Amino acid sequence: MRNVPGRDERADRRALSEALVGACADAGASIGMFYLPDPDPARRVLHLALASGLSREFAAPWSRVGLDDPIPVADAVREGRLVWLSGQEDTARRYPRLGLVLPYDFALAAAPLAPTGAGLILLWPGAHGPDLDERERKALESARSHLTHALLRAADAGRPPRPAPRPVILRPLPPPTPGPAEAAAAMAFVRRLPGGNCALDLNGTITFITQEAADLLGAPVSSLRGALPWEALPWMDTPAVENHYRAAAMSRLPRSFTTPRPTGQQVRFDLYPDNTGISVRITTGSDQPDPPTHAPPRYPDQSAPSRATALYPLMLLAATLTEAAHAQDVVEKAADQIVPSLGAHAMALLAEQDGRVRVVGHRGYSVAHMADLDGTPVSADTAASHILRTATPLFFGEVGELLAAHPDASIEDGMAAWAFLPLIASNRPVGCLVLAYTHPRTFAPGERAVLTSIAGLIAQALDRARLYDATHQLARSLQTGLLPHNLPGVPGLEVAARYLPAAHGLDVGGDFYDLIRIDDTTVAAAIGDVQGHNVNAAALMGQVRTAVHAVAGAPPEEVLARTNRLLTDLEPGLFTSCLYVHIDLAGHTARLASAGHPPPLLRHPGGRTEMLPLPAGLLLGIDPKASYAAVEIPFSPGALLAFYTDGLVEAPGRDIEDAIGAVAACIADAPEHHPLGDLADELIEHAHRDAPRTDDIALLLLRTEVPVPSAGPTAPEP
Repeated sequence: MRNVPGRDERADRRALSEALVGACADAGASIGMFYLPDPDPARRVLHLALASGLSREFAAPWSRVGLDDPIPVADAVREGRLVWLSGQEDTARRYPRLGLVLPYDFALAAAPLAPTGAGLILLWPGAHGPDLDERERKALESARSHLTHALLRAADAGRPPRPAPRPVILRPLPPPTPGPAEAAAAMAFVRRLPGGNCALDLNGTITFITQEAADLLGAPVSSLRGALPWEALPWMDTPAVENHYRAAAMSRLPRSFTTPRPTGQQVRFDLYPDNTGISVRITTGSDQPDPPTHAPPRYPDQSAPSRATALYPLMLLAATLTEAAHAQDVVEKAADQIVPSLGAHAMALLAEQDGRVRVVGHRGYSVAHMADLDGTPVSADTAASHILRTATPLFFGEVGELLAAHPDASIEDGMAAWAFLPLIASNRPVGCLVLAYTHPRTFAPGERAVLTSIAGLIAQALDRARLYDATHQLARSLQTGLLPHNLPGVPGLEVAARYLPAAHGLDVGGDFYDLIRIDDTTVAAAIGDVQGHNVNAAALMGQVRTAVHAVAGAPPEEVLARTNRLLTDLEPGLFTSCLYVHIDLAGHTARLASAGHPPPLLRHPGGRTEMLPLPAGLLLGIDPKASYAAVEIPFSPGALLAFYTDGLVEAPGRDIEDAIGAVAACIADAPEHHPLGDLADELIEHAHRDAPRTDDIALLLLRTEVPVPSAGPTAPEP
């Protein structure tokens, strides 16, 4: 049965809706958006509950926002502060992902509604000034107060508002309804205007159209009214046409464009938006006014795509860059997307190192030209050096503009226009993006904002990749001294070990294992897990292994106590679990002690497998006076001991005891003489067959060999 809200719930929603619509009206905002937190705080998601002044299509991509996403409303709620974006370039610089998806001119304020966890967004037309004025600030604060009060009142009454599956789209306050005489006069006025006229709602649907407009579009009025233009008219089904509508709807600024009909006739559209819809005047190309004589010359640029045409590959770039692990990956993936989609001929990524320009990578430039640039002092008078020094973008529409600014600039043959863009990540410059074109061009403000957004995406990816490269190299260097390359051979004992890091490509972590041969019939083994997956954890892991080696041979409880005292003296700030076993192969016994480590598994000859309940000692590195207890067990020929770290049995949503039981069952089901290496591989594969691996895994299997009876003397024949 459908859950129908009661009278009180409807009153709560009405109060929130009125507060949002009123806020837009009082502040002069064109769009309002109200977000509610997810009912489950662990999900850290904001849901768009109410929206005013925009279509459902526009609202859909922003209906769910992660609280940790680089989105203004997420930052506002998470950090408890007002986020203000003054315009298109400000948005592109500070929120490149948002600027790339919405490359339109608007101002935005995002505010938290503490302590409810909700958030509020107001958008103003692109003509808004650089700051909020006093009236707008008061309206914003009033809206925050009303919305917060409504939320708290509903929560106190035991009915906290919860987000619906889809946001509710509210209508802005309508203008006064004209009387019959005014309506008739308005219709007469429209019909007397030359050309055709129509009206779109905020969804883009044609709500009114004159016969003259329908004739110019080449379709009957009946097929156009109630339809989207780019759906009713196949020749208008282009990203560029829809992008013009989106730009007008988001910025609330007039916009004009011309597009050809299938007959070849040029049709001009003049869009005039407000908070209720868009009025459109339609004329033929011959009706267009001549361009003003003072207009700047436009260079021919047939290759430059519209922003809507370039939007898909650029969004693909954003997704692709998240997979770039190394700096060269960033170069290749960026070049694959940017060069063809933007009509650029060449691209280069530059960085500063020791006061000199270094070429991270390039595409389209000659090797010789890049070699001349590589190593140039940052203090030199070049466009690239200027970017690295000042982090200020530079655009040169033709060769003369570049030479006027930098007379000694080295120009690659065939290049005619350039964009030099700073790469800024975490509010600091990390490099420079250079785009070169083979034809002169005009870098319009909208295109500059798109390019700035692209540079921001690349900067974040390059910063991550360079950090990864440095960490990866350090991790590889540490790896050789941290984990044993080969475990010693011990007569009478089969051994198999496996180690898998948590992070892709990072060959080191905090988990470790070791096997120490003490004499011909005695062996010790250890396994442990240092808190964390970073280089610090790896370094401490090496220290723990060294400490265990130094005291190996002593009783297990003493080995752990001595290692613990050493770690607490070092004060590493990280804690370590450890399991140590002393095996007497001649006496067929094993003595074990644990410092907060997951319990080992023992398979008896015949297949029965059990979890050994060892006394849970304190983790190493906490209390220097901690003591540990040991347990001695029979370790008869054919028995198997399995030691593992928690990465083998821990996964989101999985009960750890059930997971340990599943590993025990897998060991029990293995054939009696199953190769130990194969069993180790099967255990790892089985443990995470249905769950992602989120932690390091170390696994150590020990099995005593069953002695082969020697052949006795042959009995004489009777």
